[in-house]
Amino acid sequence: MVILLTILHVIVAVFLILVVLLQTGKRADLAGAFGGGGSQTAFGARGAATLLSRLTSWSAGIFMATSLLLALMSSNGVGGGSVLDSVPASAPASAPAPAAPQPVVPPPATPTPAPAPTK
Repeated sequence: MVILLTILHVIVAVFLILVVLLQTGKRADLAGAFGGGGSQTAFGARGAATLLSRLTSWSAGIFMATSLLLALMSSNGVGGGSVLDSVPASAPASAPAPAAPQPVVPPPATPTPAPAPTK
């Protein structure tokens, strides 16, 4: 189920990218290049929804739904869980414990001669 949903998610993501890139901007015509068209509104005149804009809306909705479903499945452990779940909690102690390290004894200090008095 997770693999099928992931494949659908990738297909919808690629489709969404293509549909967004195929759309033209609202001011892509010649009048928009010289500042004309829709000067009284904030974002230009709102026309009827085109096929590409409807496909964008639907594919964005499907993309969000598959994203949420994949996130919920991975948090519940349906997707297989973590890699660390298969590691044992502690390794058995089969080898003997190493011996305590021997203390390091410094060599005996040699007396240094006193400096000669200077005149």
